[in-house]
Amino acid sequence: MKILNTINSPADLKKVPAEEIPALCGELREFLIENVSKTGGHFASNLGTVELTVALDRVYDPEKDRIVFDVGHQSYAHKILTGRRDDFSTLRQFGGLSGFPKPRESSCDAFITGHASTSVSVALGMARARTLQGQHYDVCAVIGDGSMTGGLAYEAIADAGQSGEPLVVILNDNAMSISQSVGGMASILSQMRTKPAYFNFKRLYHKTIGQIGPVYRFIHRIKEWVKSRVLPGNMFVDMGFYYLGPIDGHDEETLEQAIVYAREMRIPVLLHIITVKGKGYPYAEEQPDKYHGVSGFNPLTGIVPKTKDDFSSVFGRTLTELAETDQRITAITAAMLDGTGLNLFQRQHPDRLFDVGICEEHAVTMAAGMASQGLKPVICVYSSFLQRGYDMLIHDVSLSGAHVVFGVDRAGLVGADGETHHGVFDVNYLCSVPNMTVLCPASFAEVQVMLKTALEELDGPVAVRYPRGGEGSWKGCETADAAVVAPGRDVTIVCYGTMINNVLDAARQLEARGISPEIVKLSRIDTLDFSVIGASLEKTKRLLVAEEVCAAGCVGTRLLAECARQGLTLDGALLLNLGGGIVPHGTVEELKALYALDGNGIAYGVLSLLDRMEDETI
Repeated sequence: MKILNTINSPADLKKVPAEEIPALCGELREFLIENVSKTGGHFASNLGTVELTVALDRVYDPEKDRIVFDVGHQSYAHKILTGRRDDFSTLRQFGGLSGFPKPRESSCDAFITGHASTSVSVALGMARARTLQGQHYDVCAVIGDGSMTGGLAYEAIADAGQSGEPLVVILNDNAMSISQSVGGMASILSQMRTKPAYFNFKRLYHKTIGQIGPVYRFIHRIKEWVKSRVLPGNMFVDMGFYYLGPIDGHDEETLEQAIVYAREMRIPVLLHIITVKGKGYPYAEEQPDKYHGVSGFNPLTGIVPKTKDDFSSVFGRTLTELAETDQRITAITAAMLDGTGLNLFQRQHPDRLFDVGICEEHAVTMAAGMASQGLKPVICVYSSFLQRGYDMLIHDVSLSGAHVVFGVDRAGLVGADGETHHGVFDVNYLCSVPNMTVLCPASFAEVQVMLKTALEELDGPVAVRYPRGGEGSWKGCETADAAVVAPGRDVTIVCYGTMINNVLDAARQLEARGISPEIVKLSRIDTLDFSVIGASLEKTKRLLVAEEVCAAGCVGTRLLAECARQGLTLDGALLLNLGGGIVPHGTVEELKALYALDGNGIAYGVLSLLDRMEDETI
């Protein structure tokens, strides 16, 4: 790390002689392999953008210019080169560096990102702000071909192309998102990748004939004719961009030259580069999807620890089994085939698996169309990504009463990915959708029963929300809308989903102090079975609701409103939740402790309700 260790700022990077840049890129890859193998994180995508990041931070001034990384999971090298190298061992750890760009972490991070297809919109907004305010800085958006499957990217490109704003969009094309890229854009880009001769011609042209004004104008038509022969129809040009590329994204010197050229044109330019996901680490190059996001691995052997069954795999396996006997069942994913456990379904029922790309809105509306014609579509999607489809949930699914089932994965805290990925808003928005049934399994057995019920017994839209990871101590199968799973006399604790595990832990601590909590577990939360909850509260007069969601629209507020409506007076009530919902990164256990949602925090809350705190500590 002889060269890398001398770089503590963007200014230091610019001082590195050009002949030492290839060695620096090699050191960056070694550093990434060594560190990410310990901390976990997004791996293959970062290895693939080393040369691009070095070129960007050498051409631009990241403290003044605005470099917007789409998704942001590929910004590790940028963090290392902009003064955060020595803190990199804290990546994705509680209180440490974020795995995504974060302006609060460094002024070199232009914008907080974590979801796909947003970069061009953000960059165009920054460029327009620069123009309106008469300021002078450059703006560049870095977007992958996977993110180019998202409709928001095209809305932004169409606007940016006609805006005339000086703006560079770098299309990092590695033929991958998380899984293999799909759709028409993947086909278009695959054709463009085979035409690098065009960029070579363009470079020669501008160095020679392009420098002579009159000749330039005369020969422009000839150049356009040549372009039409060596490139397929170019939608970016049609939308107002000047197109450059494709070029080798691992040739740092050429990248620098191309970025400088694109920047100095002072118009909307799209620079198309070709990279290899996982570049420099053979295991990741061979299986980039396996090494997209890792929790850790052996850097010498590439061995990634095997994971145990989790809610995603159980949901996917159950769906596959149900589809064996019901030909109407289809599965839909938005570029998250592996993450949502649909691998088995794809192998067993490939004709009924639809990967629509990073298009959650389209997935929801397409499913409504399928349902209208008698199919039983199941959309498997992360909670934080389904947020994009809220309008479609109401307009296309709810209003028509379409029987669409949603496997809402990563509900609740997700851990190291942090604030952009925590699934803490879905209870609020799902329960606001008319006619939506919301089921909350707490165990693998309940996932199986609830999915079967959703497909075979319920009508209209149904959401089955479940967390990342495996089940806890609760392995029962209680699917009544509301049920007392542990009788008591002193306080009523209401929970749903895997929060039951923390509540049971709290109950054990309380019982050791002679306190008897009554635990009410909810399996359905769109409507609340107040007959069970009300009967418990009539007895205990105290309510504590523990929820791994934001406060707005949480079950606890609805319960208190129902108590008021029914004239039920309580001696005390406490709602434990995630407040505003903007939760930092860290392990799920650390975050639950931070928000008093672990066993200790819940027990402490009960003691406060019972006026038994005194000098006791837990």
